[in-house]
Formats: sequence, structure tokens, C-alpha cells
Amino acid sequence: MRYLDPKADLTFKRVFGEHPDLVKSFLNALLPLDSGQEVTEIDYLPTELVPDNPLRKNSIVDVRCCDNQGRVFLVEMQMIWTQEFKQRVLFNASKAYVRQLSIGEQYELLQPVYSLNIVNDVFEQDLPDDFYHYYRLVHAEHTDKVIEGLHLIFIELPKFHPHNYTEKKMQALWLRFLTEINEQTREVPAELLSEPELKKAVNALEESAFTDAQLAGYEKFWDIISVEKTLYSSAERRGMAKGMEKGRTEGILEVARNLKKAGVPTTVIMQSTHLSEKEIEEL
Repeated sequence: MRYLDPKADLTFKRVFGEHPDLVKSFLNALLPLDSGQEVTEIDYLPTELVPDNPLRKNSIVDVRCCDNQGRVFLVEMQMIWTQEFKQRVLFNASKAYVRQLSIGEQYELLQPVYSLNIVNDVFEQDLPDDFYHYYRLVHAEHTDKVIEGLHLIFIELPKFHPHNYTEKKMQALWLRFLTEINEQTREVPAELLSEPELKKAVNALEESAFTDAQLAGYEKFWDIISVEKTLYSSAERRGMAKGMEKGRTEGILEVARNLKKAGVPTTVIMQSTHLSEKEIEEL
């Protein structure tokens, strides 16, 4: 049996965007919810999030839903970490919070927004043992004083090591699902198959469950992610991180030129760099 990687656009949305019971289990395992506050029912919301930066428009996969209490859950799979990502997460969570109310409605109707961000990268270098990061509005001196509303959670997948988290069984199993299942998987760990939700999620990743067109899109997704990593790295070296437009443009052209020399299809280069077919032909 051959499986696909659950972190890709196609598979992440297949598992968490089409099965309410699975995203509910995922949220209850990974969110900092108090006892009695578990998610019991969810409805999907329209996906409207489009990253502003065209260099990384394909590196983010997201699922949006709400529960029967009105709480909003934004779930994202972030393939490439960038310095502005936390601000973008805060912006979108704030936007989701504000949009709960129509003109004239009372603020008491506002429900919490939870933004759960799974990052396939390491961004907190100075916290080598911490993979789970939880942010909310707290009093600077008295941290037990909290303004409820926004809950931002970031999980660094590369730092996760399952043997350290047996006390949080379902959390560990879902993170193992994201980190251990991929195209090289030939035998799924028994611990995953022992839980009904995880077994269902694993079955949803079987290659035979996808059409040829979907599989082609899956392969293209990984090609684009590889290109975007190269593109971002090159552009950053040339000053993109400091807002230098000239460096950004030169970085895009250089990467596109190298990709063309390497035989990468023009359509992939176009989608990743946003250059036109003519611009690529002239390189």
C-alpha cells in the first residue's frame, strides 16, 4: 500500500476539510481547551484566505470551521516559515473575530477565535525543546488576567518527538500522523491504526483513493514548494527581507533562469514566480 504525505494541499484538505469528525478530533487534541470546553460539533466555513505575498501563495493550506458554540477555528498547514507569518496569522484571526458581528449587534455575542498553525519548519531557534507555542492577550505583570478573544497556536513539526509526550496521547498521535506518514511509508505504526479517527485519516491517504489528475496536482504541489523555498532563499539573500524591491525582482529572475536551465516546466515556473510565459522565454 502506498500513501501520500498529509501535509500537501490535496491530502490535508481531504483529511481535515472533508471529514468533520477528523477535524474535530484534531482540534480537541491540539488546542489548549479546558475540560468541558471540547469541540463537539463543527461546520465548515468558506475558505477566503489568500496570502498577500505571491512568492508564497502556494505554501499555505488552510481549513476554516466553527462549532455549535460559535467559536471559530482557523487551521493552517504552513510549509515555509517567513518572518511576517505571525503578523499575518494575527491579522486573519482578528478579521475573523471582527466579522462575527453585524452593525448594531452587541459585543457580548463575540466568540473566541482559535488559529491553529502547523509549521513544517523551525522558527524558534532559541527554544530548541519547545515545539508548541500558545499566544493570547494577558496582563504583562499578572498573567492570570486574560482578555479572551484571540488564541494563536503555532506548532513546529520538526521539533516534535513522540516519545516525550505520552501524557497527551491523541496530540502525539495526530502529530505522528503528520510527521511519519509519507510516500515512503509501507507499514503504518500500529498505534495510529488503533485509534478509529487516525485509522480513518490514514485510509484517506491511500494513493488508490485519488484520481490521476489529483495525483498529478499532488506532485506539482511539491514541485512548487521546492521552487518557492529556493525562490524565497534567493530573494531573501538579495534583500527581500529588508523590503528591497530591486533585490526581490533580481532574485525572482535569477531563480527563474536557473529553473529554466534545469528543465523545470514553464507552467511551474510561471505559477511559482508569477512571471509571464514571454518573460520566461526571454531569460
